[in-house]
Amino acid sequence: MSFDGKYTIIMQTPMGEQQGGLELTQNGEELTGSMEQDGEAEAIKNGKVEGDVASWEVDIPRPMPMTLTFQGKKDGSDITGAVTLGSFGESTFEAKAV
Repeated sequence: MSFDGKYTIIMQTPMGEQQGGLELTQNGEELTGSMEQDGEAEAIKNGKVEGDVASWEVDIPRPMPMTLTFQGKKDGSDITGAVTLGSFGESTFEAKAV
């Protein structure tokens, strides 16, 4: 099972639903890639895969600088899981393969 691919990512946030693009590349247990929203792309960091669970972080500049921390499980061709929104607590996300 690989997390390689391009996805449309949808996050539930205190500001409402946020949508963007996600591109992941898996090399063994290492996960790299980028996340894009509103034309701005940010590299993911600390990406890793353990079985059917992937985790990674993304530093975003807007609406205010913060680190988003993701942990998701492969669900068919999609990924579903939890995201920590900096100091705004935890929420959910889904990444649909495109």
